Amino acid sequence: MQPESNTYYPLVSIITVNYNNARVTVELMASLNRISYPNLEVIVVDNASAESPVAVIKNEYPSAIVIESKDNLGFAGGNNLGIKAARGEYLFLVNNDTEFTEGLIEGLLEVFAKHPDAGVVSPKFHYFFQKGTIEYAGYKAVDTLTGRNSMIGCREQDKGQYDAISETHYAHGGAMMVSAGALAKVGLMPEVYFLYYEEFDWCEQFKRQGYKIYYQYKSLIYHKESMTTGKNSPLKTYYITRNRILFMRRNVKLPARMFFMLYFIFLTIPKNTVQFLLKRESVHMNAFWKGIFWNLKHPKPDNLCVA
Repeated sequence: MQPESNTYYPLVSIITVNYNNARVTVELMASLNRISYPNLEVIVVDNASAESPVAVIKNEYPSAIVIESKDNLGFAGGNNLGIKAARGEYLFLVNNDTEFTEGLIEGLLEVFAKHPDAGVVSPKFHYFFQKGTIEYAGYKAVDTLTGRNSMIGCREQDKGQYDAISETHYAHGGAMMVSAGALAKVGLMPEVYFLYYEEFDWCEQFKRQGYKIYYQYKSLIYHKESMTTGKNSPLKTYYITRNRILFMRRNVKLPARMFFMLYFIFLTIPKNTVQFLLKRESVHMNAFWKGIFWNLKHPKPDNLCVA
């Protein structure tokens, strides 16, 4: 057996984006201090927060590289800024509202070692405030009619029912490791989304290049969920609506894309409009319609699909 001192530990670049939430980011840094993986580069991209987080982040994790953007570049743009600065053989993009567990990185690297076709790997997610309850154990495919999908195992008690390394349709945007080699072929995360659905589109691009997306049950991450945008914010309503349509326009071929548009026009729009009216949520209704009109104003969103 090879002595442990000769074990090869590839450099892993951990990239996270902070926006007006330095306290949560510092808690992530504290969890990094508790893991034993020996070859890390930690990059924090600050998306033009009202107050600079550099001092508090450096106080918790002195070796962290903090990049301060002059503008809020969104989830994709912020991560891309970190990717451009990263030197790692593997890049691990994580939400700042996550916390690491021991063995997380090693488990993800194991998938790349065993599966040369791996492009992106995500760990198992548990809810931070409900440890033992699964959030993510893989993703189902986006339904070409509804433009919706769901996470496998979501809100189930973890009894080991998803304890198998498996191919999945999409990585979880809150924690996804990519190899630098695959990234060089696929390119950066699509910034047209700004927030939500960008990881789905990115995974579709990896798959077009012949890579597969994997779920690793041996790696566990805790997720605090929607700490930056809020669970029910108008901002979330806007981008979920806007980008649901945008994703389908970029990734679903005709005639399936036409069926989605008919479904959205005759079912989704009336249903959501009535619900917002009944709940007197005018701000959310305005955000919903704003997301629809954005797509009407941008008829050519750099479609990746073949018509």
